[in-house]
Amino acid sequence: MADLPYGFGITGFGYAFGADQKVEEVAGTYVPDPERVLQWGYQTFHRAPDEITTTDLAAEAARDALARTSVDADDIDLLVLATSEHPEYPHWDGSAALGRALGMEKRQTLLLNEGCASGVTGLGIVAGVLAVQPEIDTVLFVAVNRVSEFHRNRMTVNNAVHSDGAVATVLRRGHERNAWLSTEQFTVPDLCDWFRTDYGGAVAPLPPEGWSSRTADPGHVRVQEHFRRDPARLREFGEAAVTRIVDALDGACERAGVGRGEVTHLIYINDPDGIADIAGPLGIPLERTSYERAKVHGHMGSADQLTALGELIEQGVVAPGDLVALTGISIGMRWYCSLVRA
Repeated sequence: MADLPYGFGITGFGYAFGADQKVEEVAGTYVPDPERVLQWGYQTFHRAPDEITTTDLAAEAARDALARTSVDADDIDLLVLATSEHPEYPHWDGSAALGRALGMEKRQTLLLNEGCASGVTGLGIVAGVLAVQPEIDTVLFVAVNRVSEFHRNRMTVNNAVHSDGAVATVLRRGHERNAWLSTEQFTVPDLCDWFRTDYGGAVAPLPPEGWSSRTADPGHVRVQEHFRRDPARLREFGEAAVTRIVDALDGACERAGVGRGEVTHLIYINDPDGIADIAGPLGIPLERTSYERAKVHGHMGSADQLTALGELIEQGVVAPGDLVALTGISIGMRWYCSLVRA
């Protein structure tokens, strides 16, 4: 890989999480039907204190990664921030704010905000930057999710418990461990309105009087209305969603010159049921997936897959030479996959 102008590997990870919350104990404060939430399989999630911002979480994870890899912030050539929640401010660059928090000066930064996908598809974007900028050797890549509970109810966006957390990785050109191999992604644009936040943007800056995220319609209502509440069409979409994940994985394998059967581990967004649904068709046992990590972390948006990858490497579940698929579904609707050789 070292002879490729865009080849890079992950030299280390860092993490930051909100306080642990037990789903069973607090679900009733978010939804009137907590039994429905408990069926999703989550045990805990992370909720950051109100005063902790997205930038705070991202900076904490970044400092952890830099300390673990003995890298100084001054040694970073490119800072990338992948976010998946409502920004702290409009007309504002969160990657620049993160650079300021880390004490960086005159540094190239990049902000990615393609929802949950950006923490995985962003690896392919980094490869593109390395291909055209030979002076870049070391990249600090941070993925963060910090739910704005004013805008969204963390238990009604979709069938997931949304969680606050960040993961940071130090990437080095030519590093052969935990090496990025390829990225594949595509969107189905007709579904782009699903799971959007209706208020706070240019179209509707303010919510109507009396509106609250705690009582607003859950995200699945828009999905059901799209299919006119037809159970057959909903079931057909569920099957197509799994097929498209496999399509994205196959595309990544083709780009990397490997076969689907060579993939040893599956890391999906933190959705226990979804992981089980996808692992089956791929013939990958649950113990070689992110299933258990999903249950304890909740859905941390763009931070899901890299957090699970780092933790599974540290636990020895992912061993040197293993081929790991980082995959998922995001707003857009976007299906995506990046392959990493441990």
